[in-house]
Amino acid sequence: MKKTSLIGGIKENFPSGLVVFLVALPLCLGIALASGAPPLSGIISGIVGGLVVGFLSNSNISVSGPAAGLTAIVLTAITDLGAFNLFLSAGIVAGLIQLILGFVKAGSISNYFPNNVIEGMLAAIGIIIILKQIPHALGFDKDYEGHESIFDKGLNFNYFTELFGAVHAGAILVTLVSVSVLLIWDKVPALKRMKMLPGALVAVVVGILLNELFKMSGSGLAIGTEHLVSLPVPKSADDFKNLITLPDFGGFTNPKVWIVGATIAIVASIETLLCIEASDRLDKQRRITDTNLELKAQGIGNLISAFIGGLPMTSVVVRSSANANAGATSKMSAMIHGVLLLVCVLTIPFILNLIPLATLAAVLILVGYKLAKPATIMHFWHLGKFQFIPFVATVVAIVATDLLKGVGIGLAISVFYILQGNMKRAYYLSREKLDDADEINIKLAEEVSFLNKAAIKKTLKNIKSNSTVTIDARGTSYITTDVLEMIQDFANIRAKEEDINVELLGFKTSYRDYETNQDSHILITHKRAM
Repeated sequence: MKKTSLIGGIKENFPSGLVVFLVALPLCLGIALASGAPPLSGIISGIVGGLVVGFLSNSNISVSGPAAGLTAIVLTAITDLGAFNLFLSAGIVAGLIQLILGFVKAGSISNYFPNNVIEGMLAAIGIIIILKQIPHALGFDKDYEGHESIFDKGLNFNYFTELFGAVHAGAILVTLVSVSVLLIWDKVPALKRMKMLPGALVAVVVGILLNELFKMSGSGLAIGTEHLVSLPVPKSADDFKNLITLPDFGGFTNPKVWIVGATIAIVASIETLLCIEASDRLDKQRRITDTNLELKAQGIGNLISAFIGGLPMTSVVVRSSANANAGATSKMSAMIHGVLLLVCVLTIPFILNLIPLATLAAVLILVGYKLAKPATIMHFWHLGKFQFIPFVATVVAIVATDLLKGVGIGLAISVFYILQGNMKRAYYLSREKLDDADEINIKLAEEVSFLNKAAIKKTLKNIKSNSTVTIDARGTSYITTDVLEMIQDFANIRAKEEDINVELLGFKTSYRDYETNQDSHILITHKRAM
């Protein structure tokens, strides 16, 4: 497998780290506001998520930070506990529980998320990003950053009346110019190759200069401070200290603190596992993240964040998808984003406060479009109803409710279709047994569903370099796209990188050729070296 030096990793991933920093900054502030917490607590969480979790995790695409899915829990907990410093002790409890979950290998649950549900989650997040950024693009910022559902306050028609009544021509112009810059940067090959000058940075600089020009000319197009990034600007060391809240360790004697901590740990862990599975799908090299290590990294990250006054964190789809779209190749990108958050908050917050939210909205709207583009919908339509219906149900449910409820509905519908068939146990070989083999034969059963994904995934992961592998599907009438894509990724990417000789037998040329929807087991045989 190709190795890159530390310096090389920085050079390759600085542009994507910069893009994620620009996306994460307003989200960190907005989620802190939505959570009823001090503004700097969201930034602290983003810094720790980038530097600590980014360093400890082996995910190459995922970016961690304060999560929209936790805002309601955090807001309610701070109100019930009566003080933010008491809530921070609950954050420490949550981190400890996540560490324990990592050590007991609870991360394996992510193997049972079917791809149509994961892709539906990504498309839904893309739609929500677009809908939530439209007000910023139009110059109406009454709604805070970080809502996970567009209906969390009910369908308020007064909101839409206010939205279109408060349209700001300057914000619209900045949005259009920013979108144009981003599209030109993405379409012109010579500009696209300028990795150290990403389109998002150019769009931000152009947005700042355009608004400053409006101000200097006294134009009515000038965007006011209420439509710009708002970051605390400490004028002295004492001011900065006053922005940081430390935990009240006396809270550990309060039963409510432990209940809140356990709740945060469970919800944050589930969201993280969902986002990690999605991030691995976004990774062009299809690398697999160790989910148990990820839970440990998140636990340590939440411990440190709570100790220094930060919000709880999870792996976050919005930042991770922006990271992947910006061309990240390793976790160095997430760490760079953490460094930039730290440096800029300490040194140049007054410059960051010049950035129009309309410019950042343009960046996020294009990220959202790439997640929810029509081609993705048509892809699942062509796969047939067993893939399309759970996909669409997940999209609609997440947009109408929230991430966890929507994924739950999508999973329930997927399981409903699977349970129409016969479920059989899947078997796999351990790494120790595979190490004794010089030739490995994997014979697939008649029907292979997403419930077999974990077993097949573990077997493929345990196959050592320089092996000879035969995967026989000659007797198979149905293979779910999850497993089929995983086998294709193994044969086309990992096998080439690790000199694994792979022979595929009996695989059909189209997903639609596998028309039945039954469950199965896999039978694995191998020849031992003489």
